Amino acid sequence: MTAIPSAPPTVSVENLPPVPLTIEGASVLHQMLRVRWTAWKALSAAARAEITGEAATVLGAMEQNASGQSAAFSLLGHKGDLILVHFRPSFDELGHVEKRLAQLRLWDYLEPATSYLSVVELGLYESSQKTYHALAERGVQPFSEEWNAEIEQVLARQCEAMKPRLFPEMPPQKYLCFYPMDRKRGEERNWYTLPMAERQRQMHEHGMIGRRYAGEVKQIISGSIGFDDWEWGVDLFANDPLVFKKLIYEMRFDEVSAVYALFGSFYVGIRCPASQLADWLIV
Repeated sequence: MTAIPSAPPTVSVENLPPVPLTIEGASVLHQMLRVRWTAWKALSAAARAEITGEAATVLGAMEQNASGQSAAFSLLGHKGDLILVHFRPSFDELGHVEKRLAQLRLWDYLEPATSYLSVVELGLYESSQKTYHALAERGVQPFSEEWNAEIEQVLARQCEAMKPRLFPEMPPQKYLCFYPMDRKRGEERNWYTLPMAERQRQMHEHGMIGRRYAGEVKQIISGSIGFDDWEWGVDLFANDPLVFKKLIYEMRFDEVSAVYALFGSFYVGIRCPASQLADWLIV
């Protein structure tokens, strides 16, 4: 009598990875700058016009860069005068952007207030849950060769499907709101010790609020764990700045924000196209 091969043992749910899959796209750099107004105003009008024209030409080319754009915003408040936002395919290209800007004569009259480095990130909670459980039911051991191969296939499919979101064009809206944030990991409340299914539930509820504002605000989330002092950076673009307040206020009441969110400094700016740089700088 021929023995019937037994089905492969399923993998215990408790042994599944707690880390959701993520896919990454554009590299992102925010540069918050102050103008050395005393030194700038001491220049002749002709010198200011010449220096501004050179900077406007370079920034204008960066605004139209085919592989990733830059944009300038005039900051409101005491945290700086100008914020430059750069989307590029890689950190290497961000490095080229920094070097090119540092070569400008205008850079002698600017000084950094702070900066933020990150990469556009999409969290795949739902796909992670489905993929992990499907592999576990087949008895595929986490992090085995077969497991890793199938995970790579999932990530490749998601990257291709989400490419426009992973490598976004610079949104055209007039106003920018940028802030960094963390998830709490203290003794009483620790986001990273919650079961993945619970994190997925909370993030789904959180995302549903954002979807209601889809026609009013463009949101780009970037991951910065290992790159900067916070875990994520959030960029919001809108033509009405009050939308920032309404959206963030409403989100404060959902569970993931009310219980697990920590926020850094907020930066709000008004778009300053390269073509209008002279109007902003020449005083």
